[in-house]
Amino acid sequence: MNIHEYQAKALFEKYGVPVPKGAAAKNAAEFDTALATLPEGPTMVKSQIHAGGRGKGTFTDGYKGGVKFCPTKAEAKEVAGKMLDNTLVTIQTGPAGRKVQTVYFTVASDIKKEYYLSILLDRGTSQPVIIASTEGGVEIEKVAEETPEKITKVFVDPAYGLADFQVREIIFSLGLNKTESKNAAKLLRNLYNCFWETDASMIEVNPLITTPDDDVLALDAKVSFDSNALYRHPDIVALRDLNEEDPKEIEASKYDLAYIALDGNIACLVNGAGLAMSTMDIIKHFGGNPANFLDVGGGASKEKVVAAFKIILGDPNVKGILVNIFGGIMDCNVIAEGVVEAVKEVGLELPLVVRLEGNNVEAGKKTLDASGLSLVSGDSMADAAQKIVNLVA
Repeated sequence: MNIHEYQAKALFEKYGVPVPKGAAAKNAAEFDTALATLPEGPTMVKSQIHAGGRGKGTFTDGYKGGVKFCPTKAEAKEVAGKMLDNTLVTIQTGPAGRKVQTVYFTVASDIKKEYYLSILLDRGTSQPVIIASTEGGVEIEKVAEETPEKITKVFVDPAYGLADFQVREIIFSLGLNKTESKNAAKLLRNLYNCFWETDASMIEVNPLITTPDDDVLALDAKVSFDSNALYRHPDIVALRDLNEEDPKEIEASKYDLAYIALDGNIACLVNGAGLAMSTMDIIKHFGGNPANFLDVGGGASKEKVVAAFKIILGDPNVKGILVNIFGGIMDCNVIAEGVVEAVKEVGLELPLVVRLEGNNVEAGKKTLDASGLSLVSGDSMADAAQKIVNLVA
């Protein structure tokens, strides 16, 4: 689950991570109230969407820049009016863009130097890793490709936590002076506590800045959380902005379905994440384009399968459906019953290929055969993929 920058900075403040003073507004009537909390002088106005590249983005009405520096608060109010309820297109939103429903006013900080800092889970080592670089304010991927020597990685033993020598290693790599180092050490420890205690999957500060007064501030904040741990954090769940999520993915979450929309036209309904990824791969291999990742899980009920079908058909780009089930824990007949019920309920007119294998497969095939539905059986995973690709073509 992702949250907005203004929400992330409020969380940072709770953990003692210094950020520039700021206030958010969700409508024009709140502009004056939000700006009144800030001192007079230079002010930043930031569009709040779940996507990067805001500063270089362009609104659909031609207005450029989703992050603006304003010399005065009066100008900040004017700029905010141009952003709010406008649609911002960035390199990460795709051509459709995202509607800006919140703007964030912050004090414009004096910047002496910009750095990069993030904490995320390294799945290869099953440990948190802290990534730091002297090259802040730019894409870290670009730094990694062109000047990898400017990136420092420190892996943290989850059983021990962040050690003092690791804090010193990171600070030394950034070349900070004595006062900056002291402030950065406190920030780093507090940021790690925030990462650990909130079950975050990633915290990124780009840029982390030093000021002429040797303060160290998180100028930007991007935070995402492990959705599997959200049941422990009702306060964080309350920060979820459904306006920033695909309606189909929201609906899928209600049924505990793992669903991610893609830009293809062949929908996939599969049990198991690994099989789902393999299914997408084999569709591509035979010249098709998957429309989604959808894992119904190992113990899906008939109701869950029906819900999955309805979500799939909510995508107007879908021109065919491939059901690929390998029954281990899953009962193939349960899937078959769900498919039959879903097709009859929604009146499916698209090509449908079903491949069943494993637990109770014979009963599942009999259920499909007796249904009278117009569907095609796949004898193997490759056969099923080829058939759906050909039918859609």
